[in-house]
Amino acid sequence: MANQKTLDDLFLDTLKDIYYAEKQILKTLPKMARAAQSEEGKAGFLQHRDETQGQIERLEQVFEIVGKPARGKTCEAIQGIISEGEEIMEEFKGSPALDAGLISSAQSVEHYEIARYGTLVAWANQLGLKNAIPLLKQNLAEEEATDKKLTQLAMTAANAKAA
Repeated sequence: MANQKTLDDLFLDTLKDIYYAEKQILKTLPKMARAAQSEEGKAGFLQHRDETQGQIERLEQVFEIVGKPARGKTCEAIQGIISEGEEIMEEFKGSPALDAGLISSAQSVEHYEIARYGTLVAWANQLGLKNAIPLLKQNLAEEEATDKKLTQLAMTAANAKAA
């Protein structure tokens, strides 16, 4: 009989994955803020860095709820998205299209996180982890709000300049 993995295992695995991802994002956002040309872009990335700190703290509370140490697990997906963003910073440095590229790369991050948090909320519900649900929902709501802000930033500023 193969190793019987359960939804509990999958939940923990995904929790470790998003924990790792948030920590990587925390390291990358200041670089993106420095690279951004517009003031609103810079401010947006820094504000998102502060928010990410809060999301990491909430995830640590979820680890406590499931009685496991807060530990990340290497997430290939976020590493790929982040290195694409770093490529954009290199290749478009000083160009009018840089901010549009930074925003698109930040949105790829958001969409990945939104997918992960949506899944975790559903599984926490199924597993009866009542105390974890509001924490995960708050992270999800923040990611969705950031995604909307990035869309507005792209429409008003960056894409117009890049055109």
